[in-house]
Amino acid sequence: MPQRAHDIYASAPMRGLLADEMVAYMPDVRRCAGTRALLLSAAEDDTPPNPPYLGQWVTLRLAEGRFRGDVRARADEPLPFADGAFDLILLRHALELAPLSLDEIVRVLAPGGLLVLTGVSPLSGWTPWWLWRTRGSAAHARSPMQLAARLRRAEVQVERVQRVGQWLPLASAVSSGAHGWLGGGYVLVARKRGPASAPTRLRPKPVTAPVRAGLAPGARRSSVS
Repeated sequence: MPQRAHDIYASAPMRGLLADEMVAYMPDVRRCAGTRALLLSAAEDDTPPNPPYLGQWVTLRLAEGRFRGDVRARADEPLPFADGAFDLILLRHALELAPLSLDEIVRVLAPGGLLVLTGVSPLSGWTPWWLWRTRGSAAHARSPMQLAARLRRAEVQVERVQRVGQWLPLASAVSSGAHGWLGGGYVLVARKRGPASAPTRLRPKPVTAPVRAGLAPGARRSSVS
């Protein structure tokens, strides 16, 4: 894959878009709790956030069809993790550079876990610039609506799909805080459905009958005049 497909994430417009995306999804990430989280990013210098209720992060960066970082593996092969290994998975433009399987992403997400996915919207003013910067490579922008439909079929509940960023790829690496239908990027937030909880069965507690002191059963109290 030509190097320019990776260099796009180091450009000033893309750094600004990455910052806008982070502003949009960080409230969700801060509320996520668990022991392990996974960051899959197309940006070479991307680092995981530091929410208060999450433990260990595994960081993988995409380069030339392979994962680099904490684990080295081919991007077109099954992810080298156990089922339900992560309570949070953060995909930062990862689906644009590699044929990652959404089924594999869902597999390694724990029941009830949070999935945050970002990318360049193909229906935006960024498309001509995107096509020019990634020409000659296998990179392509993914439709957030199509991704949401595929996730729903995989029993993942899509909580929201939000467009973010400026409407054109301006040469600014500073977050604009822009959110709207004209934004060049999107944030998709979804949650994997957990197993149906079994109804709680209450065990009947033995009740001790009150002791009636005095007369025997069937006896009548008589009055003495």
